Amino acid sequence: MAKRSADPATGGAGTARGRAREGRNRRPERDALAIPATARDGGRGREVGADDGTKLSAKAYEAELRRLDVELVKWQAWIKHEGLKVVALFEGRDAAGKGGAIKRIMGPLNPRGARVVALPAPTERETTQWYFQRYVAHLPAAGEIVLFDRSWYNRAGVERVMGYCTEDEYQEFLRSCPEFERMLVRSGIILLKYWFSVADAEQERRFQDRLADPTKRWKLSPMDVESRSRWIDYSKAKDEMFAHTDIKQAPWWVVRSDVKRRARLNVISHLLSAVPYADLTPEPIVLPPRQKDTGYVRPPMEDQTFIPEPY
Repeated sequence: MAKRSADPATGGAGTARGRAREGRNRRPERDALAIPATARDGGRGREVGADDGTKLSAKAYEAELRRLDVELVKWQAWIKHEGLKVVALFEGRDAAGKGGAIKRIMGPLNPRGARVVALPAPTERETTQWYFQRYVAHLPAAGEIVLFDRSWYNRAGVERVMGYCTEDEYQEFLRSCPEFERMLVRSGIILLKYWFSVADAEQERRFQDRLADPTKRWKLSPMDVESRSRWIDYSKAKDEMFAHTDIKQAPWWVVRSDVKRRARLNVISHLLSAVPYADLTPEPIVLPPRQKDTGYVRPPMEDQTFIPEPY
């Protein structure tokens, strides 16, 4: 008999796809996820990383991340066991923290059953296809998890603002996207849509940080620089996108991401609660004894080529 997870991050245990949609009718404003007591600041009773802008300490963050990593492993095992199909979309402004959150989610997961999809600009051939066609090819099979680092919502964001699609193509997207997503949900896919919300000043600070750090400078593409000057246009595009695509079957979940550590923990916690799971962790096993030496002779070490060891 599978053990039910009693961890509060899971939002209780469940089995079927229907219960995987629990809590979706709550609006994001009422669904802010608090850092558990294990991540409170040194026992002083004040929650670090609260809405006053204070940061979550590295020690508290790492401790809570380790705990959630264990739950993610249980979560993936349950998804595979039940043959569920999970799709999570990560959208938001440049430097909003999408990539960092995806990296932390993927950390403990088995890549055989979980993958990240980050598609480049469409090819000439792809531009002539049905708009959703190239995304459909990356949808999960039973037991798989797919995280889209940006998705079909490019049409409602960058393509709309930068003029990469026509007005007719844009309006058709707004009409067809809700139906496309309802179709995915009816097919058994658990669809989660996350919007990472970052303040203007915080985005600017992160842009400046990338400019100053050679290891991050590659993240600032010409498109990112151009989008920086079109803050209001992107805000209007996001508002219109939400108005048309924030549907009951697949609502938008807003992640407040001014404090990156809190945003990562919150989105992981929400992922776990959105797909209730049971603990399938196997019981400890006794390892068999190693094979006894029967006269095996290892070839000389000098016959092998080793990498240089500068450290």
